[in-house]
Amino acid sequence: MQAAAHLASLGPSMEKRDFASSDRLLLLSVFAVVIGGLSTLGAWLLLGMIHFFTNLFFFQTFSLALRSPADNHLGPWVIAVPAIGGLIVGLMARYGSDKIRGHGIPEALEAILFGKSRMSAKVSILKPLSSGIVIGSGGPFGAEGPIIMTGGAAASLLSQAFPFTSAERKGLLVAGACAGMTAVFGTPVAAVLLAVELLLFELRPRSLLPVALACAVAGFLRPLWADAGPLFPLQVASTTEWALGSCVIAGLAAGLLSLAMTYALYAVEDGFAKLPIHWMWWPALGGLIVGIGGYFEPRALGVGYDVIGDLLNQHLVLSVVLALLAVKATIWVVALGSGTSGGVLAPLLMIGAGLGCVLGQWLPGGNPGLWALVCMSATLGGTMRAPLTAVVFAFGLTHDAGGMLPVLLGSTVAYGLTVVAMPRSILTEKIARRGHHIYREYGVDPLERHFVSEVMTETVRTIDADLPVREVQERFFGATQTQRAYPVTAGGNLEGVLDRAMLFACPPDRLDQPVHKLFIAQSAQYAVPTETCRAVASRLAAFGLERLPVVESHESLKLVGIVSRSDLLRPTQSLYEDETVREKFL
Repeated sequence: MQAAAHLASLGPSMEKRDFASSDRLLLLSVFAVVIGGLSTLGAWLLLGMIHFFTNLFFFQTFSLALRSPADNHLGPWVIAVPAIGGLIVGLMARYGSDKIRGHGIPEALEAILFGKSRMSAKVSILKPLSSGIVIGSGGPFGAEGPIIMTGGAAASLLSQAFPFTSAERKGLLVAGACAGMTAVFGTPVAAVLLAVELLLFELRPRSLLPVALACAVAGFLRPLWADAGPLFPLQVASTTEWALGSCVIAGLAAGLLSLAMTYALYAVEDGFAKLPIHWMWWPALGGLIVGIGGYFEPRALGVGYDVIGDLLNQHLVLSVVLALLAVKATIWVVALGSGTSGGVLAPLLMIGAGLGCVLGQWLPGGNPGLWALVCMSATLGGTMRAPLTAVVFAFGLTHDAGGMLPVLLGSTVAYGLTVVAMPRSILTEKIARRGHHIYREYGVDPLERHFVSEVMTETVRTIDADLPVREVQERFFGATQTQRAYPVTAGGNLEGVLDRAMLFACPPDRLDQPVHKLFIAQSAQYAVPTETCRAVASRLAAFGLERLPVVESHESLKLVGIVSRSDLLRPTQSLYEDETVREKFL
């Protein structure tokens, strides 16, 4: 049977297993290794550009040496430097690409969820350049947001040059983004968790494997150009029983700070939107505020990794911490609200650590350095709604295992507070304002957990393949018709599916021919009992069908049942009951 052979060649193959299997995992893994190397190179170039522009703007030298903007001797002229940087970036966004505006993560999310993971070459070049200019001219940002966007764009471009699906491109894009974060901070595990909690919206081998491999490669390559070991080495003393309550207080304070900064950021953004000037000029105005803040508190300018280290190690007096915290939070909110280019992680680390230094003067249960670490992690976890990333990130930055339990509790409390009190995070609010809503909860689809064999109807009325077309019209599609379409079988094996439209399109001179001669390749769709309900539901939607015959295997094509759209609703009904029916058994 030629038709049956064709059916077998089209039918999907799937056995019951823990994960969906794919023979393309090896190919994705190879690309992930390459992407990990490219993202590491991109991170090195980005940090080099930041150093170059810092020396150019603040010290008028051509150098790649690491210098802090706080060491400048410009006096009042320092106020103009961030404004000049903002003006340059505004022009780049206006005449280059407006995708370089913002801190990068929302743009990456938008490309993943609504753009089939396609990003442009222009963004991959302009984003790091614009971020280098902004941060090098004193912008209060970190390099992680831009490198997430840049690494993702590079990975997207590479994958677009080869025949990948949108889902496969997503895994590679996120792999590039998180490998870039690893190369900047040296935190590969935290980068993988960031992918899981924020970027992937799934937990499958096809996406997790490329991300983990790319981050591992970036982690191994990073010591080639950066110091090995943690970015902020720290060793806090052991805690006492009082630390439990103190962690809750620190978490609540960090959560409230997260709420305040999120609402303040978008209030500032709304304020800029009301200005009677083009958005191209906004970064220059925001840069002017940054310059004023930097004049009074120079250490608030730039990335500020050295300041974070001083805060964690309690090297600053309380009055300096309070001034630094107020200025950094203000200029960061204003600069980011103006639409300039820069990241959020480093500013959140500094602001959170500053909060911890303030609270640490009174919180019992541990030394003051512990609360700087707890509040740093909790502020990050509460603002980004990624508590696991925040906990592991704190450990990766400090290698302080003794603080993990307090960090876990504080981050969880801050996360819980912001989830209850705020509908969207600082990242997803920007996307919502562009007309897209992101639902960040995800679990195993009930259709993934059930198989066709569990929901199919086994008793099926069929049409014999040798019956004449005229007889089929009278017996199956007359006044007594019970189904919209019928499987056609020969000796119990599937030949195809016949519906009314196909049958009555038959020319009058062919009414006495066997019905199996009407079939064309497009009708050759079927399911097997070991397929998941989700796979079948996707195929029904793709081909505009309402039911599929179920065969024993691709080889025999023996008809064993039929599965319809209504059958596929049963697992969802069970989920609805689990989520809504409240029961008491004791």
